[in-house]
Amino acid sequence: MKSRLFYDVPGAMVFVMSTATAPSDQSPPTPPASHASPGSPIADAPTPARRRAVDWRVRFALLSLVWGFSFLLIKVGTTAYAPFQVTFGRLLFGTAVLAVAMTVKRVKPPRGARTWGHLAVAAFFLNALPFSLFAYAELTIPSTLAGICNATSPLWGMALSLVALSEDRPTRRRVAGLGIGFIGVLTVLGAWQGFSGLDVTGTAMALLASLSYPIGWIYVRRTLAGRDESHLSLTGAQLFLAMLQLAVVTPLFTTWPAAFPVVPLLAVVALGALGTGLAVLIQYGIVAEVGPTTGQMVTYFIPVIATAAGVTLLDEALTWNTPAGALIVLAGAALTQSRPRAGAARQP
Repeated sequence: MKSRLFYDVPGAMVFVMSTATAPSDQSPPTPPASHASPGSPIADAPTPARRRAVDWRVRFALLSLVWGFSFLLIKVGTTAYAPFQVTFGRLLFGTAVLAVAMTVKRVKPPRGARTWGHLAVAAFFLNALPFSLFAYAELTIPSTLAGICNATSPLWGMALSLVALSEDRPTRRRVAGLGIGFIGVLTVLGAWQGFSGLDVTGTAMALLASLSYPIGWIYVRRTLAGRDESHLSLTGAQLFLAMLQLAVVTPLFTTWPAAFPVVPLLAVVALGALGTGLAVLIQYGIVAEVGPTTGQMVTYFIPVIATAAGVTLLDEALTWNTPAGALIVLAGAALTQSRPRAGAARQP
């Protein structure tokens, strides 16, 4: 059995897919790992899966909408609740969805103290820290900017993997993509204007949240790759541990809300149950059915939907450099994830 890792944002969950390895004379050569968002290796073929009742394209569109609207939901939630409270609620309802899925499918939690220790670190970098940073960032920056900052995760992932993962080799195309991507970031931020009108602290938090994802992924790849547990087992445990971390932190830095406004509360519930819990299940189903290369394409729709939602529903201002820079960022991210040609990818 061979375990394969894949994860995406903003849920940033760990997916471990086990597939039987075909004999060497029947299996095609495996190309070097390219980078999913942010920075995940995706050199795998889709795992055989039974035909779903709902076409994968419909589920793909739903996943794009759910993750794209996540930044709007964070913004609405923080109008009534502290950022840590929004994050705790998100993790609480997300964990509940996965707990139900594990119960229905009779999936057992992971075993071993070492595994749980590694999952605790992964939960911090992939869930607790970035979710909290995005919530705090959106106190002072628009949800559109937060969504675009999230799209920089593949760029951070590629840069970090070149340093931390010896098997990742830089190519001209990927280095060019990295440079183009960060030019796009500077365009979004209006660097030629001296970043005037931009909240530096909030923007820095959003960018740090995007950086946290590939840090967590590299840790997961070094410590949890090859596990026998199912993706649902590991992801459910990871979310549960992140929820416990927020359960400890939240009372220390916040006070119990004096009221529970309905709309912000529903936003937090939707953020957790749909944007964190259900999205994980949908994403894994898509990856298992059509492969991670297609599944990762959802990343390119997230900032577009986040921007459209923020402008139309929250009346957030939009200047020309924001969508222009976002397109440059996505172009650079696409280059960093591109694969070499089949002939050049063959291994001895």
